[in-house]
Amino acid sequence: MTSFVLNHRPRPAGAGGGGGPTSSLRRQAQLKAHRLDLEVYPLRGNVDTRLRKLQAGEYDAIILAAAGLQRLGKTELLQQVIPAELMCPAAGQGALAIEIRAEDSRVKELLRFLDDLDARLSTTCERALLGALGGGCQVPIGALATVRDEQIHLQAVVARPDGTQVLRESADGRDPVALGKVVGENLLERGGDVILEEVYGDPTAAPQQP
Repeated sequence: MTSFVLNHRPRPAGAGGGGGPTSSLRRQAQLKAHRLDLEVYPLRGNVDTRLRKLQAGEYDAIILAAAGLQRLGKTELLQQVIPAELMCPAAGQGALAIEIRAEDSRVKELLRFLDDLDARLSTTCERALLGALGGGCQVPIGALATVRDEQIHLQAVVARPDGTQVLRESADGRDPVALGKVVGENLLERGGDVILEEVYGDPTAAPQQP
């Protein structure tokens, strides 16, 4: 699982509510659910580019993947790790896939050792949830499946982009596809269908440039 980190600079004394960037509706919604006073803006570019914009004072805080800062040896910049219970990640986040020709059995056998069963089960479950919700990467849907003792635990979220409504659902099971579908259907029945219909019909739901 990829964690998210809050990296911030000090604000001047007397300053009001801050603003921070994320181009993800999923992150925006979950952030605003906890801090409605935040102004959220998109931020593009590699890690160094984003950090330069932070240091230049363009933003009060930025959200980055902790794994990226760890890989670059910049963990001293980590200020706060946001737990999955607060910031549910995107379906399939952190999973890597290798694509080969379907009929190439030789290459398939050579690469078999790279297959991680737990990662495959988790990703399959999260993708099944996404399929049940009919969502893609640009909608406010989060999913995190974990495997322990041959049991899969799935936690998922559907939220309004402004953070005024966040639906969370979790369940356990052994069949990754069935589990993903059940959790997805439960979210739809609780009002997730209304939220997603509104998002699909509202092109202004995404974070805007400051």
